[in-house]
Amino acid sequence: MRLKKILKIGNIGISLALVLLVSCKTEKTASLPKDQLKDQLVDKVYPLLDTENSRWFFFSSASRPFGMVNLSPDTEIKGDWGGGYKYTSDTIKGFSHIHEWQLSGLSVIPVTIIGESKKNIFKDFYSKFSHDTEKITPGYHSLVLDRYQITSELTSTKRVGFHKYTFPENAQKAILFNLNTVLGPCDNTDGTLEKNNDYELSGSLIMSTNFRRPKPVTVFFKIMFKTPIVSVEKDGATGNYLVSFGKSDKVVLMKAGISYTSLENAAINIQEELPHWDFDKAVTESKTEWNNLLGRIKIEGGTETDQRRFYTDLWHALQGRKMISDANGAYPDNTGEKFRIGQLPLDADGKPKFNQYNSDAFWGAQWTINTLWGLVYPEIMDEFVHSLMQYYKDGGMIPRGPSGGNDTYVMTGASATPFIVSAIQKGLVKDDLESIYQALKKNHMLNGIMGKAGYEHNTSIGGGLKYYMEKGFVPYPLPDGNFGSHQDGASQTLEYAYQDWTLAQLAKKLNHDEDYKYFMDRSKNYQNVFDKTAGWMRPKNVNGEWLANYDPYKYETGFIESNGAQSTWFVPHDISGLADLMGGKEKAADKLNTQFEAAQKLKFTSGTSHDAELHPEFSRIPINFGNQPSIQTSFVFNLLGRPDLTQYWTRNVVKETFSGLSPSTGYNGDEDQGLMGSLNVLLKIGLFQMNGGTDANPEYQIGSPIFNKVTIQLNPKYYSGRNFVIEAKNNNPGNIYINKITRSNTAVEKFSITHSDITSGGKLILEMSDKPKQ
Repeated sequence: MRLKKILKIGNIGISLALVLLVSCKTEKTASLPKDQLKDQLVDKVYPLLDTENSRWFFFSSASRPFGMVNLSPDTEIKGDWGGGYKYTSDTIKGFSHIHEWQLSGLSVIPVTIIGESKKNIFKDFYSKFSHDTEKITPGYHSLVLDRYQITSELTSTKRVGFHKYTFPENAQKAILFNLNTVLGPCDNTDGTLEKNNDYELSGSLIMSTNFRRPKPVTVFFKIMFKTPIVSVEKDGATGNYLVSFGKSDKVVLMKAGISYTSLENAAINIQEELPHWDFDKAVTESKTEWNNLLGRIKIEGGTETDQRRFYTDLWHALQGRKMISDANGAYPDNTGEKFRIGQLPLDADGKPKFNQYNSDAFWGAQWTINTLWGLVYPEIMDEFVHSLMQYYKDGGMIPRGPSGGNDTYVMTGASATPFIVSAIQKGLVKDDLESIYQALKKNHMLNGIMGKAGYEHNTSIGGGLKYYMEKGFVPYPLPDGNFGSHQDGASQTLEYAYQDWTLAQLAKKLNHDEDYKYFMDRSKNYQNVFDKTAGWMRPKNVNGEWLANYDPYKYETGFIESNGAQSTWFVPHDISGLADLMGGKEKAADKLNTQFEAAQKLKFTSGTSHDAELHPEFSRIPINFGNQPSIQTSFVFNLLGRPDLTQYWTRNVVKETFSGLSPSTGYNGDEDQGLMGSLNVLLKIGLFQMNGGTDANPEYQIGSPIFNKVTIQLNPKYYSGRNFVIEAKNNNPGNIYINKITRSNTAVEKFSITHSDITSGGKLILEMSDKPKQ
């Protein structure tokens, strides 16, 4: 997901063949302090995956799952894309605490003053470092700042960064608080720091506005040291601060509690989450928390690299979308004209019933976290639904990509609808269903979120919803003009039709018969942008005329971050209906198979980075697994009566595109806060939901798992079963086809299984072969 960019061909400086090469760099092994236990799942995670193609919120190291604090080194500080930690950069420019969707802040770096004036250190403080001395694992990051010879170790709780700096003997120790600086998506301004006593500081800064987040956000922070402070000096030119310490203590420990509401709550966050000074204990606790979540899925078989890559993918699925509420339930509400501090409901013990979250869009989530979270982490999906509804209660609209307490209106459509409907259909959310339905319905009607194009804050025109409702399609170009990003009418029509279908399923569940019929009728609007003569989805102008000189392989011409060939298959709610338009399932399967054969030549993605898909050669790929619009396509074959092709192409996609461990590649496109990581997990365990799990008894399509055995631990709070096991007998890289399926000694004739069958527990046995089932 991103704004349309102009690609400078001359800057690519690399041939097609070179772009598609997989890095042959020696794999770097993550490690922990030596007192940590070995052979735990967290040790299999490879945090450096794809870090040559980084993004501000992409990389994570010293953080907890969904934590407010995402503490890590910054090697690049300017820009959302390529910002944060980038493997190819060899200079540390600070350790900052917030790497999140349109948020950044509190950058610090330890320094020594010997041989340098304090005045110059404010302007010149960057330090080289080497990956050879770097240690990274989920919850922990350590490296040596070469310039100062300071060993810097980082860990955190959910809302508190914990730093351990080991200085050279007799060094003049200091920490620079670079509060006024650009960090990723926004400038940090008005930074202040105040000494409270010899061991404590308080401060704040403002994250400036940008076109995605037009309201400023203040981050408050409480700083605590175990070593006494000697002095706090402010630089008049930069407005930044240097905190100095004595020479006696070699190690400086620092806690940094943050809050988006107040200094008091920043202090409370430290008190609640990190009352001690035991750094190794905090690292261990973080490791345990990650292990518990990663351990929900146990795998057997495959290579060591396969297993490491799998847990890296699963880690990505759990590291995005950070909380913005404090430990006591206070949170920033920016949905109104004036900023206010909201308060989440509390349980009988006085603890918040859920957290409030920041989040990039749910665009594409129907094929990723809808399924993974709903099955393996139902408590997370449940909590996010409540968070989305809190936005509705505050501001009157369910968001699709909130940042700093208000929606950014990133991407298009009502992408939260399938997410919430899936949670309801799976029985995760059971209360206030009528209120939820009415809130979702509002987004699908005029003046709702469906009428807004990307980043359209003040109008509801760019989404073209009035034309969709009147004419049955969104025109391209929109005759009203440009109001936001992604005003690509054919894609908007396809999205709205699918999302309408998902809302219709909830209407049916709640006995809203007229609404059910109305939204089901709207869900057929995809037919209005299918050109039977051309055989592709095709944009129409406001008069209903097909786009002239149409090229289905031309990128972003009526289609969002895709071309017409890729988006033709975006009908997840009615594959049979789409096949009928194409002349039947056999012809549809042949057409899609031809697309996969062509896409295989480019390893199923538009290059190895998100920017590369704008390249005129890469962008013409007919299927792209590097961005969301066509990541479902290998499972379309299941619904066209060709499960063998689902098995064949999914295995090939995993092998060619999502198998390596390298800083130079990994997701080969756009990893939007866990969406591509989630997709990888699902492809590799052989479970997928075409319509996002939004039907009455959600159905999973069965694919070809790469592991011999997959054991999913079910949450007893939500599901009756204890474990669900997928066992693939005779599985190996050559035996990719499923010849027989049984569940509890009963034959499964279709290549699908219901949600209730899985969550009641049991075993699914797949008999694998090197030949398709006859």
